[in-house]
Amino acid sequence: MTARLFECGLAALTHRGETESGDRHVVASFDRGALVAVIDALGHGRDASRAADLAAEVLARHVNEMPIDLVERCHSEMRDSRGAAMSLASFDWKLSAITWLAVGNVTGVLVHAEAQANARVESLLLRSGVVGYRLPELHHSLLPVSRGDTLILATDGVCSDFTKMLPSAGEPQPMADRILGDYASRDDDAMVLVFRYNGPS
Repeated sequence: MTARLFECGLAALTHRGETESGDRHVVASFDRGALVAVIDALGHGRDASRAADLAAEVLARHVNEMPIDLVERCHSEMRDSRGAAMSLASFDWKLSAITWLAVGNVTGVLVHAEAQANARVESLLLRSGVVGYRLPELHHSLLPVSRGDTLILATDGVCSDFTKMLPSAGEPQPMADRILGDYASRDDDAMVLVFRYNGPS
């Protein structure tokens, strides 16, 4: 998947014995930026797949809204589903910044391309809760981004230790494939999304 201002890679596995995954991703551009999200519905199999589809459809219909509003929309529309964890990041091209938040355990890290960045890797704060069942108090974080910065989102079928060995460079698709191959547990659905910000034209 490519676009003028970004490129991304995606790698995923379905739980052993299942034909449908409860993990979904959304990457969608809008007039001033892009929404990047990964959803992990509770459990696995058909019911998880339906819950994840519902969340992805809500996000895709409202990509230009802020993450807090998107999570609240999903929460309202998913009350009759089994619920989901999700992490979202909204990129603003004009501000060169992202607004991000998480409910549940979809790991998120922003890897800065510039070596002089105060913290080369910044981690998304994961707040406990389930979208569609119980939301925590929602707070987003605003972070500056520069050309070459990379956002990585991974569901809990991927061991979070991958964040300790992140390379400073590399193409998004091979990076997603490598993280999934090295860190997927195979005891759950697993998904890795790697999003590289290419900066303004």
